[in-house]
Amino acid sequence: MAITITAILFTLIGIALAAGGGHLLMIGGSAYYLITGIGFVLTAILLFMRRPLALSLYAVIVIGSLVWAVWEVGLDWWQLGPRGGVIIVLGIWLLTPWIRRPLGFSSPTTGFRYGADVRPLAVSVCIAVLVALVSMLFDPHDQSGDLPEEVVAAAPNLGGNVPPADWHQYGRTPYGQRYSPLDQINRENVAKLTEVWRFQTGDVKLPDDVGETTYQVTPLKVGNTLFLCTPHNWAIALDATTGKQIWKFDPNVGLNPDRQHQTCRGVSYYSDTAAAAGTPCAARVYLPTSDARLIALDAGTGQICESFADKGTLHLEAGMPFNPAGYYYSTSPPAIAGNKIIVGGAVNDNYSTQEQSGVIRAFDVNSGQLIWNWDSGNPTQTTPLPEGQKYTVNSPNSWSVFSVDEALGLVYIPLGNQVPDQLGIGRSENVEKYSSSIVALDLNTGADRWVKQFVHHDLWDMDVPAQPTLIDIKKPDNSTVPALVGPTKQGDIYVLDRRTGEPIIPITEEPAPTGAIAGDFTAPTQPTSGLSFKPPKLEERNMWGVTIFDQMVCRIRYHSLRYDGRYTPPSLEGSIVYPGNFGTFNWGGVAVDPERQVMFGMPTYLAFTSQLVPRDQVPPKGQDEKGSEQGLNRNDGAPYGVKMGPFLGPLQVPCQAPPWGYVTGVDLRTGETAYKHKNGTVYDMTPLPLPFKIGVPGIGGPMITKGGVAFLGAAVDDYLRAYDLTNGQQLWEARLPAGGQATPMSYAVEDGRQFVVMVAGGHGSVGTKPGDYVIAYALPR
Repeated sequence: MAITITAILFTLIGIALAAGGGHLLMIGGSAYYLITGIGFVLTAILLFMRRPLALSLYAVIVIGSLVWAVWEVGLDWWQLGPRGGVIIVLGIWLLTPWIRRPLGFSSPTTGFRYGADVRPLAVSVCIAVLVALVSMLFDPHDQSGDLPEEVVAAAPNLGGNVPPADWHQYGRTPYGQRYSPLDQINRENVAKLTEVWRFQTGDVKLPDDVGETTYQVTPLKVGNTLFLCTPHNWAIALDATTGKQIWKFDPNVGLNPDRQHQTCRGVSYYSDTAAAAGTPCAARVYLPTSDARLIALDAGTGQICESFADKGTLHLEAGMPFNPAGYYYSTSPPAIAGNKIIVGGAVNDNYSTQEQSGVIRAFDVNSGQLIWNWDSGNPTQTTPLPEGQKYTVNSPNSWSVFSVDEALGLVYIPLGNQVPDQLGIGRSENVEKYSSSIVALDLNTGADRWVKQFVHHDLWDMDVPAQPTLIDIKKPDNSTVPALVGPTKQGDIYVLDRRTGEPIIPITEEPAPTGAIAGDFTAPTQPTSGLSFKPPKLEERNMWGVTIFDQMVCRIRYHSLRYDGRYTPPSLEGSIVYPGNFGTFNWGGVAVDPERQVMFGMPTYLAFTSQLVPRDQVPPKGQDEKGSEQGLNRNDGAPYGVKMGPFLGPLQVPCQAPPWGYVTGVDLRTGETAYKHKNGTVYDMTPLPLPFKIGVPGIGGPMITKGGVAFLGAAVDDYLRAYDLTNGQQLWEARLPAGGQATPMSYAVEDGRQFVVMVAGGHGSVGTKPGDYVIAYALPR
């Protein structure tokens, strides 16, 4: 009975592999699956016939599969496993008495039944298992090394007069370095960190919320108070020592199914030094909301500061060409410089060609009066827009965080692309100039002083996603260059002279794929930085799956889609976008140590697909449809909609082989990468909590302390981790009660005790566990 069932199983496997493998071969793929499928069918026939030759034939399949797998991927366990797992397990089954005895013979004298000769198959299985075990000892993706520990700048420019114990802005200072000058927690004692308090905001994801409801906030710390916001834009003040709530403000933003994002990355803090002590609203917290408001609150009480704008509220849709609710909102904290608060905004990707303007506006921080506006669609008119006029329709926007250098009088704006992201038909000269760039604006006038574009004629949603990081780099001749570090979705990290935008690390133009949709075009070349984490071009052998079957399906998908490497243009048949618009780096950016002048980051590698859909095939908007960047985006007003999403196999795991996520360290003085290690486990990605360190995707940012420790959550397993900044080795981890897709921060309280704080609330599009936690860690007393 067992052998009959086994023969049937082998038949079914053989037919599936032969059918899929034949199709794969016809579209230009590997012949392995067809050959192996035929081998399975022949083995099944021999099993039905009770021929011991079945075991020898299967031994050939085992050895052939092993040779093919090692030839394709070497000793990479995570790629060998799916190729050989099913085959080895079936080989072991064929060695059992239930199979080999029916294939054997009976002694003519004693009548004892002997099993078939299993030596060839046993040897082949043992060899395959041995190779698998040996491969576990190797990590072909790991790059080990050390960053220099030399203190290059003993008194570095941290940007702004922020006390060492505080964290006043999103990246701690206007420079966005994500660096704390505290060293009580260091490499020697970080393993002793323990949770000291936990606060739950009460703001949790609701059933009617959009999918992209995420908790991405980095709290601020001023004096002994933490200030933070929640996904539904509640502003909350906590006691920094105890975590007890001081006040809470709910702006009642409501639910809107058209919003693509329901999140808040942070609030902004301002203190009027000219105000008398105890004056109401002398210290303020500015809260951006997902219904396009900016609200000023008294930092001490949480009460609205009615002297600001319209009774405490600035209405950001003023001057916009359209006002459909849910199409324009703020997700990031505005920048404050001197007497100005500088505000950008997010628009919905790929909803319509009639989107709001991406205008950047500076308002008086006390009164809310408009001082200047810079609209990339009309960049020369920076004086306040006259009454009755409107900003440019659908100009590139900036949804991320700005950086400021007040000494140079510049604010640095990371700009996105004009929507529709995948269609460049009819873009204006200004749009072509400013899309997917960093622009430096004059703080006083709003005039652009320089612009550096990182993607020409962007057809891939390669917004510049992260706050530019400012650091003064000391050159070998001991001169100092004020630099800007700009991480990008496509994997390049641009290091520029922030005075002029000229590259410090060289930028080259490389040929790019051609062949855009009719009526559109592609840029003949694309810029590439000398400091780049762009991945190698995908090949068929890089396709992955949990088993040999879904791996075969991914190979078929790979050959069925258009793919010519990085910057493959969108197409009607569908194109692979790699790196995908999830980004090698996203809004979490990087952290730098300005003393050692090194960088720590988390490159992530996930391929996406993009398929243009002719207008007559785009269905009307559904009544219960919710905002999302994945799936079908309608692009109303354009000749094509677009289907987008991660490049996944039938089991909803990435079609590309892991690792998908790393931590890395870079010497910014030389541009050399010292190390690159896999980051994160599949603990929260699989039905069983398996702690396999495979290198998983993540979204969020790192933080560095003077103690030589880098902290990072972000990965899709629910942990906060600490790393040795010098070599990237993990030193500590803490299990989080929800997804940690945010950026940690650090501060000290009145008695000098250093804290590390992380929020854990999950991320909608990556599917991590939702929550509402703010957690503080410190060394035991």
